[in-house]
Parts: sequence; C-alpha cells; structure tokens
Amino acid sequence: MLVFICGFVVLLVIMKKMQIDNKQFYRNLARIALPIALQSLMLAMVAAADALMLGRVKQEQMTAVSLATQIQFVQNMFLFSATTAGAILGAQYWGKGDKKALQNIFNLMLMVCGIVSIIFFLLCELIPSQLMHIFAADQVLIDIGISYLRIAGWSYLLTGISQSYLAIMKVTERVKEGAFISSAAVILNIGFNAVFIFGFLGVPRMEARGAALATTISRIIELLLCVIISMKPDYIRPAFSRFMQIPKQLHHDFNKQFWPLLGGSLCWGIGFTSYTAIMGHLGVDAAAANSIAAVVRDLICCMCNGIGSAAGIIVGNELGAGKLERGKAYGIKLKNISYVIGFISTGLVLLVTPVVVNGVILTDQARHYLVGMMIIMSVYMIGRAVNTVTINGVLDGGGDTLFDMYSLIVTMWCIAIPLALLGAFVFHWSPLLVYACTCVDEVGKIPWVMYRFRKYKWVKDLTR
Repeated sequence: MLVFICGFVVLLVIMKKMQIDNKQFYRNLARIALPIALQSLMLAMVAAADALMLGRVKQEQMTAVSLATQIQFVQNMFLFSATTAGAILGAQYWGKGDKKALQNIFNLMLMVCGIVSIIFFLLCELIPSQLMHIFAADQVLIDIGISYLRIAGWSYLLTGISQSYLAIMKVTERVKEGAFISSAAVILNIGFNAVFIFGFLGVPRMEARGAALATTISRIIELLLCVIISMKPDYIRPAFSRFMQIPKQLHHDFNKQFWPLLGGSLCWGIGFTSYTAIMGHLGVDAAAANSIAAVVRDLICCMCNGIGSAAGIIVGNELGAGKLERGKAYGIKLKNISYVIGFISTGLVLLVTPVVVNGVILTDQARHYLVGMMIIMSVYMIGRAVNTVTINGVLDGGGDTLFDMYSLIVTMWCIAIPLALLGAFVFHWSPLLVYACTCVDEVGKIPWVMYRFRKYKWVKDLTR
C-alpha cells in the first residue's frame, strides 16, 4: 500500500511541473494504455495458465513447455520488429490523416510477418528435436518439448497475420477492439487448456500436447475475429490490389525503422533466450524456478508494456501532426511516469511472492530458488519499466530506433551474458547468482538511457 501511495504522490508532483494539459494527457494515456495493458495481460495469462495447469500435472511438463515456447519468443522478436516499424510510421501518418499510406504500411507488415511465420512453422515441424536441444540437456524435457512444438507450430503460422491486424488497430485508435480480440482468444485458450491438459468433457488427457492444441485453436479464432471486425466501415484494411505496388520511398522509410528494431529485438530476444538456456542447463530445479519467475515477470510487466505502447502512439501522433514541442513535452512526462511504474512493479513482485511460491508444485530446492529469484526480480523491474517506456515508447515514437540495439549489445551481450556464462559453466556459481547476472543489463543501462533521452534526437516528424 505504501508503494502505491508514494507512486500517487510522485505523479501529482509530475503533473504540477509539466506545463501541458494534464487532464487531456491522462485521458488519452488511459484510453490507449489500459486496453493495451489488458491485451498484454491476457496474452501473459496464457503462459501463466500453461505453467499453473501443467505445474499441477508434473514439474517436467511445465518446465518442458516453458523451454519449448522460447521458439515462439524468438519468432515474436521478428514479428515485433515488423509491427513496431509499422506502428511507428502508422502513428505519425494517422496523426497526419493519410489513410492510403496506412494501407500500404499494413501491406508491408503482412509481407514480412507472413514470411517469418512460414519459416518458424517449418522449423517446428521439421527439426523440433534440434530446437529443443538448444534449451535443455534432459531427454525427458526434450521429448515433451518435441511433442508440444509439432502441434504448436501450426499456431506460429497464423500469429504474424493476426499481430499485423492488431498493430494497425492500436495506431488507428481501435485499441478497445484489439483488446477484445486478444482477451476473447486468451479466455478461450485458457478454457481449452483445462479441457485438453486434464482431459475434461470426455477428451483424452493430453498434458503438454493439450496446451499446444489449445494455443492453436485460439490463434485460429483470433485471426478470424481480426478479419471480421476489420470489415466494418472506416477500419484500415490491407490494400491487396496494391500489395506489390508499395511506393519505394515508403519501403525505404519502413526498412529504416525495421532493421534497427530487428537488430535490437534479436539482441534482446536471443539474449533472453540465452538466459533461459543457461538456467535450463543448471538443473531441473533451477529451470522450473526460472520458468515460474518468467511468468510472474511477464504478468507484472503488462503495466509498463501498456504505458510503453501508448507512449509511442501518443508521441508519434503529435510529432506526425507537426506539433514537435508538445510531442517533446509528452515524452518527458512519460519518461517520468516510467519511474513510478517501476517502483509500483517492484512492490507488486514482493507482494505476490508468497502466493506464487505456494501456488505450484515444486521441490524444496526449486522453491528456494524461486524465492531468491523473485527478490532479485523486484529490483530488475525498475530498470525494465523505465527502459520499456523510454526506449520502446518515447524514443521509438520519434524514430530513434538504433539506440536500443547499441545499448543491448553493450549491456546484455558484453556484460550480462558473459557474466552468466562464466558463472554457470566456469566458476559454477549458485543458480541465484547466475540469475542475478541475467538481470544486470536492464538496471545498468538506465543512466545511458537518460543521457540519450536528453539529447532529444527523437523529436522529429517522419512523415512525407
């Protein structure tokens, strides 16, 4: 409670210092951020439902699925880069009122996301064993993961298309519809999880394979909802008649955002996957505790994800409309709010730790690891919130996408990952100390992020 009171007081101070219309700002922020945060929460709840339900079956089932889903995590890095590049340009063109450009941007997103989805589908269907060997050494975990990927791979084929639709809905102020689609798909996913994992309603008990089937069915429904809702009047839809006739200049602008975003996303995504792989090779107990900690992290990060996405849209709209000073003021305000979100997230992690630790079936050793990881994560959340809102929101909203890649190369790949590798395989540190190494990057780069922010290179209009 003290954390929330302090956060509210800080917000009041921020409001007084900034010379902008606070009422209008917070109304816009809530209108955009809350549905996106809900959408992010609902998506994170799928992983939580998988972990909790499979955790009630057997520790190995839960751990194997957590490791197998790292394949989709890597796929999402490519999809995120394409949809974010589209959202950055789309937010500014929406602020400018150019709907034709938005249709062309939609086409570009579908093109890139479609190719990525096909590649990851083929990987899961053709070489699932090789993929699982990256993340685990235990043959039981590998076998369970293979059975999961062969079914879940079909859902990866559809994900890119639905994510493109949802990205366009966000930037064109259809965030409520996007949140509804994601929420409906997630609720169905959780329901199907219960049926297929445990074998309810006369369905055979499928355990990990049931979680994969539930995900695939819900993805089909999600895509159908996206297409049906987008058929309404005034919604932005793909211009298939111009699918291969996108202006070269827009292609160039899209690539200018996409490639730095992809570089940053791969640095972050493969780095995070490396963390999971390192923890997965420290034993089943460490891998199980890390799996649960990751679910909690993703659930609590929904708040900063929502604010971060809203920040990119709000700042991008103002910059695209030529209101550079207002866009700059909004960016400063959102950066300040990110610290408040970070401290609130820290309090939430500590608050839910007892509930989480006692909510799943774990060995005593795994339970000990989980408690330590939650405490370490509570500090990590401050850096995660600040960097998500400032880098992925404000800086990206103005097209300053290269900085994210630079910062990740230095803090993650030159510091955090080498430390974790040395600690795990050379010095044989405790899994908790290795886990702490994986959390160094987010907290350590805050000063650098603030320095970059104050250079205000992100205050620019990207439209033509």
